[in-house]
Amino acid sequence: MARVAFIGAGKLATAIVRGVIARKLYAPADLACCGKSGDSAARLAAATGIAHETDLARLLGPADLVIVAFKPQSLASADPRLGELTAGKLVVSLLAGRRLERLTQAFPHARNLVRVMTNTPAAIGAAMTSFTALRPLSPADRTTLHGLLEALGRHVEVEERHLDALTALGGSGPAFLFEFVAALRDAGTAEGLAPEVAATVARQTVLGAAQLVAGSELTPEALRDQVTSPNGTTFAGLRVLSESGFRDMIARTIHAATKRADELARDA
Repeated sequence: MARVAFIGAGKLATAIVRGVIARKLYAPADLACCGKSGDSAARLAAATGIAHETDLARLLGPADLVIVAFKPQSLASADPRLGELTAGKLVVSLLAGRRLERLTQAFPHARNLVRVMTNTPAAIGAAMTSFTALRPLSPADRTTLHGLLEALGRHVEVEERHLDALTALGGSGPAFLFEFVAALRDAGTAEGLAPEVAATVARQTVLGAAQLVAGSELTPEALRDQVTSPNGTTFAGLRVLSESGFRDMIARTIHAATKRADELARDA
Protein backbone atom coordinates (compact mmCIF):
# COMPACT_ATOMS: atom_id res chain seq x y z
CA MET A 1 0.00 0.00 0.00
CA ALA A 2 1.18 3.54 -0.80
CA ARG A 3 2.88 5.34 2.06
CA VAL A 4 2.99 8.68 0.22
CA ALA A 5 -0.11 10.20 -1.36
CA PHE A 6 -0.06 13.05 -3.88
CA ILE A 7 -3.22 15.10 -4.18
CA GLY A 8 -2.53 16.64 -7.57
CA ALA A 9 -0.24 15.40 -10.30
CA GLY A 10 1.13 18.48 -12.04
CA LYS A 11 4.70 19.55 -12.72
CA LEU A 12 5.88 19.81 -9.11
CA ALA A 13 4.29 16.52 -8.09
CA THR A 14 5.90 14.89 -11.12
CA ALA A 15 9.30 16.36 -10.23
CA ILE A 16 9.06 15.01 -6.69
CA VAL A 17 7.92 11.56 -7.80
CA ARG A 18 10.73 11.25 -10.32
CA GLY A 19 13.26 12.59 -7.82
CA VAL A 20 12.43 10.27 -4.94
CA ILE A 21 12.28 7.23 -7.21
CA ALA A 22 15.60 8.11 -8.87
CA ARG A 23 17.26 8.48 -5.47
CA LYS A 24 15.61 5.25 -4.24
CA LEU A 25 14.03 7.11 -1.35
CA TYR A 26 10.76 5.38 -2.25
CA ALA A 27 9.79 2.64 -4.66
CA PRO A 28 6.93 3.24 -7.11
CA ALA A 29 4.80 0.89 -5.00
CA ASP A 30 5.14 3.31 -2.08
CA LEU A 31 3.56 6.19 -4.01
CA ALA A 32 0.07 6.99 -5.27
CA CYS A 33 -1.62 10.02 -6.79
CA CYS A 34 -4.96 11.45 -7.73
CA GLY A 35 -6.00 14.41 -9.85
CA LYS A 36 -9.09 16.58 -9.66
CA SER A 37 -9.64 16.72 -13.42
CA GLY A 38 -7.96 15.85 -16.68
CA ASP A 39 -5.60 12.94 -17.11
CA SER A 40 -2.46 14.25 -15.41
CA ALA A 41 -2.62 11.65 -12.63
CA ALA A 42 -3.07 8.81 -15.11
CA ARG A 43 -0.13 10.09 -17.16
CA LEU A 44 2.08 10.37 -14.07
CA ALA A 45 1.19 6.85 -12.98
CA ALA A 46 1.80 5.43 -16.44
CA ALA A 47 5.17 7.18 -16.73
CA THR A 48 6.52 6.26 -13.29
CA GLY A 49 4.75 3.09 -12.20
CA ILE A 50 3.09 4.64 -9.15
CA ALA A 51 -0.56 3.98 -8.40
CA HIS A 52 -3.36 6.13 -9.75
CA GLU A 53 -6.22 6.20 -7.28
CA THR A 54 -9.51 7.88 -8.17
CA ASP A 55 -11.08 7.49 -4.72
CA LEU A 56 -9.75 9.99 -2.17
CA ALA A 57 -10.44 7.78 0.84
CA ARG A 58 -8.58 4.83 -0.69
CA LEU A 59 -5.71 7.15 -1.65
CA LEU A 60 -5.27 8.66 1.80
CA GLY A 61 -6.17 5.70 3.99
CA PRO A 62 -2.79 3.90 4.02
CA ALA A 63 -0.66 7.04 3.54
CA ASP A 64 1.40 8.58 6.33
CA LEU A 65 2.71 11.48 4.21
CA VAL A 66 0.30 13.56 2.14
CA ILE A 67 1.63 16.02 -0.45
CA VAL A 68 -0.90 18.64 -1.51
CA ALA A 69 0.03 19.70 -5.03
CA PHE A 70 -3.10 20.93 -6.75
CA LYS A 71 -3.67 24.53 -7.90
CA PRO A 72 -3.78 26.95 -4.92
CA GLN A 73 -7.11 28.40 -5.98
CA SER A 74 -8.64 24.92 -5.76
CA LEU A 75 -8.22 24.82 -1.99
CA ALA A 76 -11.50 26.65 -1.45
CA SER A 77 -13.40 23.97 -3.36
CA ALA A 78 -11.40 20.98 -2.14
CA ASP A 79 -13.17 17.85 -0.95
CA PRO A 80 -14.56 18.60 2.55
CA ARG A 81 -13.48 15.13 3.67
CA LEU A 82 -9.81 16.17 3.52
CA GLY A 83 -9.80 17.32 7.13
CA GLU A 84 -10.82 13.92 8.48
CA LEU A 85 -8.97 11.84 5.90
CA THR A 86 -5.64 13.51 6.76
CA ALA A 87 -6.03 13.15 10.53
CA GLY A 88 -2.77 12.06 12.14
CA LYS A 89 -0.76 12.41 8.93
CA LEU A 90 2.13 14.67 7.94
CA VAL A 91 0.74 17.10 5.35
CA VAL A 92 3.12 18.96 3.04
CA SER A 93 1.58 21.82 1.08
CA LEU A 94 3.02 23.07 -2.20
CA LEU A 95 0.20 25.63 -2.54
CA ALA A 96 1.76 29.02 -3.26
CA GLY A 97 0.30 31.83 -1.20
CA ARG A 98 -1.64 29.60 1.20
CA ARG A 99 -0.40 30.33 4.69
CA LEU A 100 -0.33 27.92 7.61
CA GLU A 101 -3.32 29.64 9.21
CA ARG A 102 -5.39 28.90 6.10
CA LEU A 103 -4.01 25.38 5.73
CA THR A 104 -4.95 24.60 9.33
CA GLN A 105 -8.57 25.25 8.42
CA ALA A 106 -8.40 22.68 5.62
CA PHE A 107 -6.29 20.10 7.51
CA PRO A 108 -7.23 20.65 11.19
CA HIS A 109 -6.29 17.18 12.40
CA ALA A 110 -2.96 16.70 10.61
CA ARG A 111 -0.05 15.47 12.72
CA ASN A 112 1.87 18.47 11.42
CA LEU A 113 1.60 20.89 8.52
CA VAL A 114 4.55 21.98 6.39
CA ARG A 115 4.35 24.82 3.90
CA VAL A 116 6.85 24.50 1.05
CA MET A 117 7.91 27.04 -1.56
CA THR A 118 10.04 25.70 -4.40
CA ASN A 119 10.75 26.62 -8.02
CA THR A 120 10.70 25.09 -11.48
CA PRO A 121 14.32 23.80 -11.45
CA ALA A 122 12.83 21.09 -9.22
CA ALA A 123 12.17 19.28 -12.49
CA ILE A 124 15.91 18.64 -12.85
CA GLY A 125 16.73 18.28 -9.14
CA ALA A 126 18.17 21.79 -8.93
CA ALA A 127 15.49 23.67 -7.02
CA MET A 128 15.93 26.08 -4.15
CA THR A 129 13.19 25.18 -1.68
CA SER A 130 12.13 26.99 1.48
CA PHE A 131 9.86 25.47 4.09
CA THR A 132 8.23 26.23 7.41
CA ALA A 133 6.32 23.93 9.74
CA LEU A 134 3.30 24.65 11.92
CA ARG A 135 4.94 22.93 14.89
CA PRO A 136 8.47 21.67 15.56
CA LEU A 137 9.05 18.58 13.45
CA SER A 138 9.65 15.28 15.17
CA PRO A 139 12.97 13.62 14.31
CA ALA A 140 11.18 11.08 12.12
CA ASP A 141 9.13 13.71 10.28
CA ARG A 142 12.21 15.88 9.78
CA THR A 143 14.06 12.96 8.22
CA THR A 144 11.09 12.25 5.95
CA LEU A 145 10.78 15.89 4.89
CA HIS A 146 14.48 16.40 4.25
CA GLY A 147 14.62 13.28 2.10
CA LEU A 148 11.68 14.56 0.09
CA LEU A 149 13.12 18.04 -0.42
CA GLU A 150 16.58 16.73 -1.29
CA ALA A 151 14.93 15.06 -4.28
CA LEU A 152 14.17 18.58 -5.54
CA GLY A 153 17.55 20.20 -4.90
CA ARG A 154 18.65 22.32 -1.93
CA HIS A 155 16.40 23.46 0.89
CA VAL A 156 16.33 25.78 3.89
CA GLU A 157 13.98 26.12 6.86
CA VAL A 158 12.70 29.64 7.55
CA GLU A 159 10.08 31.47 9.58
CA GLU A 160 6.82 31.84 7.69
CA ARG A 161 7.09 35.64 7.69
CA HIS A 162 10.00 35.30 5.26
CA LEU A 163 8.20 33.11 2.74
CA ASP A 164 6.75 36.02 0.73
CA ALA A 165 10.23 37.38 0.07
CA LEU A 166 11.51 33.89 -0.70
CA THR A 167 8.59 33.37 -3.07
CA ALA A 168 9.75 36.46 -4.94
CA LEU A 169 13.46 35.64 -4.83
CA GLY A 170 13.43 31.88 -5.27
CA GLY A 171 10.01 31.09 -6.70
CA SER A 172 9.85 33.91 -9.24
CA GLY A 173 13.63 34.27 -9.54
CA PRO A 174 14.03 31.74 -12.38
CA ALA A 175 11.66 33.79 -14.54
CA PHE A 176 13.75 36.91 -13.97
CA LEU A 177 16.89 34.98 -14.89
CA PHE A 178 15.24 33.55 -18.01
CA GLU A 179 14.37 37.11 -19.03
CA PHE A 180 18.03 38.11 -18.54
CA VAL A 181 19.16 35.19 -20.72
CA ALA A 182 16.69 36.29 -23.39
CA ALA A 183 18.03 39.85 -23.14
CA LEU A 184 21.63 38.61 -23.57
CA ARG A 185 20.55 36.60 -26.61
CA ASP A 186 18.76 39.54 -28.21
CA ALA A 187 21.68 41.88 -27.50
CA GLY A 188 24.08 39.45 -29.16
CA THR A 189 21.81 39.22 -32.19
CA ALA A 190 21.64 43.01 -32.35
CA GLU A 191 25.44 43.06 -32.56
CA GLY A 192 25.31 40.85 -35.67
CA LEU A 193 25.54 37.32 -34.27
CA ALA A 194 23.40 34.60 -35.81
CA PRO A 195 20.36 34.01 -33.55
CA GLU A 196 21.29 30.40 -32.81
CA VAL A 197 24.85 31.38 -31.91
CA ALA A 198 23.67 34.21 -29.65
CA ALA A 199 21.21 31.85 -27.93
CA THR A 200 23.84 29.16 -27.34
CA VAL A 201 26.40 31.62 -25.98
CA ALA A 202 23.84 33.32 -23.72
CA ARG A 203 22.65 30.01 -22.22
CA GLN A 204 26.12 28.59 -21.67
CA THR A 205 27.50 31.85 -20.26
CA VAL A 206 24.76 32.01 -17.64
CA LEU A 207 25.11 28.30 -16.87
CA GLY A 208 28.87 28.52 -16.44
CA ALA A 209 28.67 31.66 -14.32
CA ALA A 210 25.97 30.10 -12.11
CA GLN A 211 28.03 26.96 -11.57
CA LEU A 212 31.08 29.07 -10.77
CA VAL A 213 29.34 31.21 -8.16
CA ALA A 214 27.64 28.14 -6.65
CA GLY A 215 30.94 26.32 -6.23
CA SER A 216 33.11 29.23 -5.11
CA GLU A 217 33.73 30.62 -1.65
CA LEU A 218 34.17 34.06 -3.19
CA THR A 219 31.38 36.62 -3.25
CA PRO A 220 29.67 37.46 -6.57
CA GLU A 221 31.40 40.83 -6.41
CA ALA A 222 34.83 39.21 -6.07
CA LEU A 223 34.13 36.92 -9.02
CA ARG A 224 32.93 39.93 -11.00
CA ASP A 225 36.16 41.77 -10.25
CA GLN A 226 38.20 38.80 -11.49
CA VAL A 227 36.61 39.27 -14.92
CA THR A 228 36.95 43.05 -14.95
CA SER A 229 40.11 44.67 -16.29
CA PRO A 230 40.57 48.41 -15.73
CA ASN A 231 38.90 50.28 -18.57
CA GLY A 232 38.33 47.04 -20.48
CA THR A 233 35.26 45.61 -22.18
CA THR A 234 33.68 44.25 -18.99
CA PHE A 235 34.33 47.56 -17.24
CA ALA A 236 32.54 49.40 -20.04
CA GLY A 237 29.51 47.15 -19.80
CA LEU A 238 29.36 47.25 -16.00
CA ARG A 239 29.45 51.04 -16.10
CA VAL A 240 26.29 51.02 -18.21
CA LEU A 241 24.60 48.68 -15.75
CA SER A 242 25.55 50.96 -12.87
CA GLU A 243 24.47 54.14 -14.63
CA SER A 244 21.17 52.47 -15.53
CA GLY A 245 20.44 51.60 -11.88
CA PHE A 246 20.61 47.83 -12.48
CA ARG A 247 20.71 46.83 -8.81
CA ASP A 248 17.92 49.23 -7.93
CA MET A 249 15.82 47.76 -10.74
CA ILE A 250 16.39 44.24 -9.40
CA ALA A 251 15.50 45.40 -5.87
CA ARG A 252 12.27 46.94 -7.17
CA THR A 253 11.51 43.75 -9.10
CA ILE A 254 11.87 41.57 -6.00
CA HIS A 255 9.90 44.07 -3.90
CA ALA A 256 7.01 44.05 -6.39
CA ALA A 257 6.91 40.25 -6.40
CA THR A 258 7.11 40.12 -2.59
CA LYS A 259 4.26 42.60 -2.27
CA ARG A 260 2.14 40.60 -4.69
CA ALA A 261 2.85 37.37 -2.77
CA ASP A 262 1.58 39.06 0.38
CA GLU A 263 -1.54 40.29 -1.41
CA LEU A 264 -2.33 36.83 -2.77
CA ALA A 265 -1.88 35.27 0.67
CA ARG A 266 -4.23 37.81 2.24
CA ASP A 267 -6.86 37.19 -0.44
CA ALA A 268 -6.69 33.39 -0.07
